[in-house]
Amino acid sequence: MEHSNRWKAAALPLVAAVALILGLSACTQGEALGAGEEEVTSEATVEPVEGTELSKVTLTQRAAERLGIQTAQVRDAQVAAGKGKGAARKVIPYSAVLYDEQGDTWTFTSPQPLTYVRQTITLDYVQGGEALLLDGPPAGTTVVTVGGPELLGAEFGVGE
Repeated sequence: MEHSNRWKAAALPLVAAVALILGLSACTQGEALGAGEEEVTSEATVEPVEGTELSKVTLTQRAAERLGIQTAQVRDAQVAAGKGKGAARKVIPYSAVLYDEQGDTWTFTSPQPLTYVRQTITLDYVQGGEALLLDGPPAGTTVVTVGGPELLGAEFGVGE
């Protein structure tokens, strides 16, 4: 899937918040800078994931705290009612689900602390606050439940 300008346009409302929260452009404390000088600091680094069109977003501890990043684990469950009656499904909090402009569904996984990678998921249905998946990360995978839109803004360079 190609990164489109519509993703960036959809994320524009987050620009100011992400820039302020992550402190993407700030003067260092206790250091005298000359007139018109500004030291750029980045609390988020974005690196391409080899072999994909995705990127890995790595935050500093401070940035993760400022964004209020929260996570949960993917779990397996037997579906007792609904579309997949009697079937096994992967379950994540619905708050971990992101939609793109084509209606495709994604979630951010956290393969290691402070590191986040967007992963496509296939949503079966939503029940209460849970998203039941036909396809997605394996049980036990950490997914982001709070802060996903901000990570998306960082991944696509919104505000740079």
